[in-house]
Amino acid sequence: MTLNIGIVGLPNVGKSTTFNALTRAQNAEVANYPFCTIEPNKAIVPVPDARLDKLHALIGVPDKIYTTIEFVDIAGLVRGASKGEGLGNQFLGNIRDADAIVHVVRCFDDPNVVHVSETIDPREDIEIVNVELILADLEQLQRKLERLERQVKGDRKFQPTFELALALQDHLERGAPIRTYTPADAELFDSFYREMRFLTAKPIIYAANVDEEGLTAVNSYVTAVQQIAAAEGAELIVLCARLEEELAGLSAAEQQEYLALSGINESGLEQLIRKGYHLLSLISYFTFNNKQVRAWTIRRGWNAPQAAGVIHTDFERGFIRAEVVHYPIFEAHGSWAAAKAAGALRVEGKEYLVQDGDVIYFRFNV
Repeated sequence: MTLNIGIVGLPNVGKSTTFNALTRAQNAEVANYPFCTIEPNKAIVPVPDARLDKLHALIGVPDKIYTTIEFVDIAGLVRGASKGEGLGNQFLGNIRDADAIVHVVRCFDDPNVVHVSETIDPREDIEIVNVELILADLEQLQRKLERLERQVKGDRKFQPTFELALALQDHLERGAPIRTYTPADAELFDSFYREMRFLTAKPIIYAANVDEEGLTAVNSYVTAVQQIAAAEGAELIVLCARLEEELAGLSAAEQQEYLALSGINESGLEQLIRKGYHLLSLISYFTFNNKQVRAWTIRRGWNAPQAAGVIHTDFERGFIRAEVVHYPIFEAHGSWAAAKAAGALRVEGKEYLVQDGDVIYFRFNV
């Protein structure tokens, strides 16, 4: 499964620069005027994983395949976007399929970079974007309610869904995102969400875009974003998009040296992966054969057949057993054969919950 992340924010907050920094590419046009981004920018990025690198070296096969993240960068949102103002409303549909949203917030002063407001105010900026997402969900929900009202008259089985939709409408009208709604019937809510793909139900990662000084000294702008993230139960990363763009052409060793000189340990991409995986309860496991070693992303709590299913549906359908060596044990023994000889290989059945870092060989028959 590929993690899909939508990037939103006001115009000229560094959204497209952040996209370029995260994807280590120059795919998104960057300019000092609003609505530089017209067409949504998309990029699929490998997820760096030192464990996969080590396994590749230990096993000695030709290839290694990282799991991936897809980023979608849409046009900047402005007040009234949900009603047609600006350009962002044209592309809200591009992030309905996203697993999570990264909300880029400007947290630096620079008179040479224009801003849609006269002053830099992260709280106001966040509120503008959040209100537009709420209004977009409301508009979609109201159309659905019209259909449900007609359906209920003909078939009472639609009554629970109709009542849920009314409750969600009331929640949104009070200015609250759907991710803060507590459903009485979780199964019904999940089914309704899969159909509607509400924007405000998606987990949020706030990206405070700072200047280089802001990386080591927390400013009042970042503090404001931290407080909002904490109140919402959202994640926060702090990055300097301009600095990270400069990392794109450097080797891995040079990148680490450059980050250390800047007083930070992780790149923005590494922060986002760590926070995103935690927020979405994702983990990685590994497989290998005589050609490649590969990482796979799954939900935490998936059993062995479900995990096998991301490789191929036949693996899940015909699952027999999983032969498992946890990564630290594999690394300590140096090979699959050595781990097996030492009795460190486990044979697990259908009920086994796959753990982050498991190295697995699936047995199946169809």
